[in-house]
Amino acid sequence: MITRHAQATWEGDLKSGKGSVKSDSGAVNHPYSFATRFENGPGTNPEELIGAAHAACYSMALSHMLASAGHKPTRVTTKADVALDKVGEGFKIVKITLTCDAVVPGIDDAAFQDTAAKAKAGCPISQALAATPIELKATLSK
Repeated sequence: MITRHAQATWEGDLKSGKGSVKSDSGAVNHPYSFATRFENGPGTNPEELIGAAHAACYSMALSHMLASAGHKPTRVTTKADVALDKVGEGFKIVKITLTCDAVVPGIDDAAFQDTAAKAKAGCPISQALAATPIELKATLSK
């Protein structure tokens, strides 16, 4: 089993407080606040971090599945849009949209779309986020 570590510290109340989030590897070490999460202020937020993790995981999963099927990709780029909305008295991630663009020599679009959909289902982050609707827009570029 592989275990990765990250931690967050929050000081103060929701509106005027501040926090920091960091990973043991040092790749993540950023402040966050009410403004970074709900008002597009500078800094990071939990949804952005989820999006980064999901995009990275999906790109790796798709690359692996394509290569395993004999279609080694030249490039797989994925953007994850994580939508946060007010639901009832609180907020909820209501949708994640993965937009993928890949260059894969020797594959037709139908086979690419099939593999892209299977990668969405098989990606460990997609599985962890399965309670949230995940939409996929996959494009095969030349």
